Amino acid sequence: MLKTDTQKGISGDDSDLLARKNAFGSNTYPRKKGRSFLAFVWDACKDLTLIILMVAAAVSLALGITTEGIKEGWYDGASIAFAVLLVVFVTAISDYKQSLQFQNLNEEKQNIRLEVVRGGRRITVSIYDLVVGDVVPLKIGDQVPTDGILISGHSLSIDESSMTGESKIVHKDQKSPFLMSGCKVADGYGTMLVTAVGINTEWGLLMASISEDSGEETPLQVRLNGVATFIGMVGLSVALAVLVVLLARYFTGHTYNPDGSVQYVKGNMGVGQTIRGIVKIFTVAVTIVVVAVPEGLPLAVTLTLAFSMRKMMKDKALVRRLSACETMGSATTICSDKTGTLTLNQMTVVEAYFGGKKMDSPDNAQMLSADVTSLIVEGIAQNTSGSIFEPEGGQEPEVTGSPTEKAILSWGLKLGMKFSETRSKSSILHVFPFNSEKKRGGVAVLALRSIYTGKEQLKLFWIHAQAGLTLVVRSIQ
Repeated sequence: MLKTDTQKGISGDDSDLLARKNAFGSNTYPRKKGRSFLAFVWDACKDLTLIILMVAAAVSLALGITTEGIKEGWYDGASIAFAVLLVVFVTAISDYKQSLQFQNLNEEKQNIRLEVVRGGRRITVSIYDLVVGDVVPLKIGDQVPTDGILISGHSLSIDESSMTGESKIVHKDQKSPFLMSGCKVADGYGTMLVTAVGINTEWGLLMASISEDSGEETPLQVRLNGVATFIGMVGLSVALAVLVVLLARYFTGHTYNPDGSVQYVKGNMGVGQTIRGIVKIFTVAVTIVVVAVPEGLPLAVTLTLAFSMRKMMKDKALVRRLSACETMGSATTICSDKTGTLTLNQMTVVEAYFGGKKMDSPDNAQMLSADVTSLIVEGIAQNTSGSIFEPEGGQEPEVTGSPTEKAILSWGLKLGMKFSETRSKSSILHVFPFNSEKKRGGVAVLALRSIYTGKEQLKLFWIHAQAGLTLVVRSIQ
């Protein structure tokens, strides 16, 4: 049905790939629509300090117009409102622009490049280009890119905790061959046949059902909210106390006009005059709240973080949220991967030792006997999860695998190794996969040739190991 060769994979021509995508779908997931600009404006308005200032601005504007008229009374309230709007829009615009940039960055990050077997050769393709019927090599540390079935493998163990929630590592073999996308290869290596892609996979169904995380507050936001709460409580308490005292003095006749007359005389004051007197007292209380809350603090913090963000972008550091500048400013130690980041991650064999002696040139096979060369070449060809594709027409062989494997396989080619021919001269009995925990690996092979001792024919068994020198010597002892 899938028309796939488990050794050579699919043909890989454009018409075949298009037909498979039309029949089984592509390996992509539905993208959730990005947040709108208004959503970022709403998030900026949730700041506690700004909420207090917005309330104060509305009250100040209403009281100012009531007491002083619209020509003179709108200044204070409008000034506070302008500062609030400036902070809101500067924050929203910065976060919105960074959100658009990070959408593109996330798409690039999820565009994993992996090896796939097509037409008998290993090629590197995007994870989005995988189709049903592809044969995909897996090794320790890889993410299972799609749902599939194990074709062959050695000590292949999968971490399925991301899908099942179980922390136990699951061993995969012919009795339990099913692989789920999104899981990690914990140990061993093997090859899988892709049976489902995109939304039809278990990972695709999970991704379609989850929602985005809103994120947590940074230490600076926590401190600012604490300051705003404290100032707001103190300001409101003082304003309330002043309001009660002034109202008590007003209604008991202890407040006076500029001409010295009592402002409130019981029985002689109309309703309108009484209300105007109360509004003036309420205006004093609101003024205390406005003065107590530092309306310049949110603006100063926002502009400072925006400046820091621009400065970091000039240094090629992309900042998604303004608050990240403050979080990074608190960092004391930064850990960076060396391989592939500070170096090119292109390894080569520079020294080789045989029989306790160093070869003058590791590529000079003439310095070794034929038996030693044959044994070394067999170990290189069998004890690897990499591959060599030898094109017809005398073109350069294509070496694939991890950087270490590519370096050793390339060295084997310089020693005269014929990869396919060498692997056909012996059969693998057992594999001990290399991983970072054991720091060693190996393979037990049965040679097709045998030796005659004079009494009986003996089969030859070899164990080819790869590890640090001390571990190899310790294993021999």
